[in-house]
Amino acid sequence: MAIDKPHLEFHTVDMTEGFASPPGYPAGIQQKILAGYLDEEKKVGNRTRLLRFEPGVFTTKPFVHDYYEEVYLISGDLTVGNDENGEGGESFPPNTYACRPPGAYHGPFKSEKGCLLVEIHYYP
Repeated sequence: MAIDKPHLEFHTVDMTEGFASPPGYPAGIQQKILAGYLDEEKKVGNRTRLLRFEPGVFTTKPFVHDYYEEVYLISGDLTVGNDENGEGGESFPPNTYACRPPGAYHGPFKSEKGCLLVEIHYYP
């Protein structure tokens, strides 16, 4: 059972509304779904989302999920591998990309100045 994305032509994306914190994320990290839907219970679907970090926000635990994830850092800074206090890790600049298969541990994450990511999630 696939979940298709709608046909969407170029349109202006409202960057002031429609963002919400995903479950399990700190309040300073918000997502905006651009297209699609990922059903994690039935393990089907695909989605494209924007994910933004407010300055200074960080997560404290690694993430692992059972779907593919492609991430492109559009703007700002993103640090990968910080500790539970937000210290350490490797910082990445804009125009960097990651592709993670199901089961790959990644993170925790932080952003000193804030950042904007585009992410694509899909099941095999």
